[in-house]
Amino acid sequence: MITFKKIKWKNFLSTGNNWTEIDFQQYNTNLIIGTNGAGKSTMLDALTFALFNKPFRKINKGQLINTSNERECMVEINFSVNSRDYIVRRGIKPNIFDIEVNGTLLHKEADDRTNQKILEETILKVNYKSFTQIVILGSSTFVPFMQLSGVNRRDVIEDLLDIRIFSAMNHLIKDKIRLQKEQVRSLDLKKDNLKDKMSMQKNFIKELDEQGKSSIQTNRDKIKVLSIEVDTHIEHNELKESNVADLIEKQEEVTGASEKLKKLNNLKGKITQKVSTITKEHKFFTDNTVCPTCTQDIEEEFRVNRIADVQDKAKELKKGFKDLEETIKLESERERHFTQLSEEITKLNHDISQNNTRISLNQRQIRDLEKEVQGITERIKNRNTEHEKLAEFKTNLQKTIEDLSSRREEITHYDFAYSLLKDDGVKTKIIKKYLPFINQQVNRYLQLMDFYINFTLDEEFNETVKSPIHEDFSYSSFSEGEKMRIDLALLFTWREVARVKNSVNTNLLIMDEVFDSSLDGFGTEEFLKIIRFVIKDANIFVISHKSDLHDKFDNVVKFDKIKGFSRMVS
Repeated sequence: MITFKKIKWKNFLSTGNNWTEIDFQQYNTNLIIGTNGAGKSTMLDALTFALFNKPFRKINKGQLINTSNERECMVEINFSVNSRDYIVRRGIKPNIFDIEVNGTLLHKEADDRTNQKILEETILKVNYKSFTQIVILGSSTFVPFMQLSGVNRRDVIEDLLDIRIFSAMNHLIKDKIRLQKEQVRSLDLKKDNLKDKMSMQKNFIKELDEQGKSSIQTNRDKIKVLSIEVDTHIEHNELKESNVADLIEKQEEVTGASEKLKKLNNLKGKITQKVSTITKEHKFFTDNTVCPTCTQDIEEEFRVNRIADVQDKAKELKKGFKDLEETIKLESERERHFTQLSEEITKLNHDISQNNTRISLNQRQIRDLEKEVQGITERIKNRNTEHEKLAEFKTNLQKTIEDLSSRREEITHYDFAYSLLKDDGVKTKIIKKYLPFINQQVNRYLQLMDFYINFTLDEEFNETVKSPIHEDFSYSSFSEGEKMRIDLALLFTWREVARVKNSVNTNLLIMDEVFDSSLDGFGTEEFLKIIRFVIKDANIFVISHKSDLHDKFDNVVKFDKIKGFSRMVS
């Protein structure tokens, strides 16, 4: 149970820098009176601002601070929950939000949002909407239960019956279902992957069994053929190398022919020039008896002797020239033979080089084939290892399938729990269980206020109203005074439900101007009887303009405006 003890505020709305304090527990029934604008409803705004960071009336947060002082707006409320005493302080300029439990500041390092969540969900266990339905009945900005939407009506009932935990559980289960489905998708992919690996491994083992030996024999046959080719190429190279050696030996025999031929040709040129000179001299002495230069006669004996000498020399030179030409011819033949031998050697060396290339290629092919044979042989030897890999794949696949089955079973359980925790599940069953009690209490309070109708709520919280005069009514068809009676009956009922469930049961009950407009004199009397004699476990505060109700309450608090500031004067 939440027991509110006192509240105080300063620089809040029209209140000045002096604290205004109200003791919630001193009296059972309290009447708060004052003129318009005197500040009698300020307590409502201070209460909800301290607890929920929002005023009861439609006032912007920035407008809560007193416009004269414009600083140090502060509200402090004391209450207890079970055996723990709490103080909540909330201020503006500076911004303050403190929660004390048994004199110790709670969560000093937490931000305001976190502390607000702790205050509502852990300490009070009620939000603003539900709090106002069981603690406050107002006439201005307050929205009574019957004017709430169906969703908001349900939220209030779930808070009162303390079953909102099912909604939280439902969200958790929904997250678990999502995570499990993600795991299932992942495991399905893993399963398919393992099946593919098993298929590949089976085919590999089959290939080892069926094609391994055949592949080895085929490769060995290829190696044999290639080896023969290598041997053939080597034999050919040996023969060609022998031929090259022979040709080189023959070539040595004619080595120097070119140089010798060059010298002989030079000598031939010199002899040819000598023959030309002798021929000219022979012709000169044959054709001339007188020297053409000096015009003297050439002695005949000298001329005849000279002609004979020249003829002898010419004969000798011609014979030598003929021998020289024979020698040149022989050396030219030797030079052609040397060139021919060089070409043959070059061709043989080229063939040897090509054969060496083929030998290298064949030898590399042989090595590759031998390596492949070795690999296949090793794989055949390691056949047990491949079967072990296959067995490992099978084990992992079985484990994955079992994990999939388990997770799908969990999803089935979660789906079942999710269906139970939905609005139309276990929560609706609990609500149905309490609906007769709720309807009974509503009609009880309506009759206590001499309002004889049959008012019932269904599991969707839609009303059915019947009376002796009219068969069917709705809440909206009643007058404002009759609506107020229904609102009061529901307020009292919610408090009774909270008391029975001990969910958000509290001592505080505040009603703002319920007498001033909607309730007639007769209704007022009946209401006063209820709060005095029926609602005995509450500290009730009634805010009103009426001053003729003093004797109906244990305590009267008056607010007035003094020099522009709202103050409590009694």
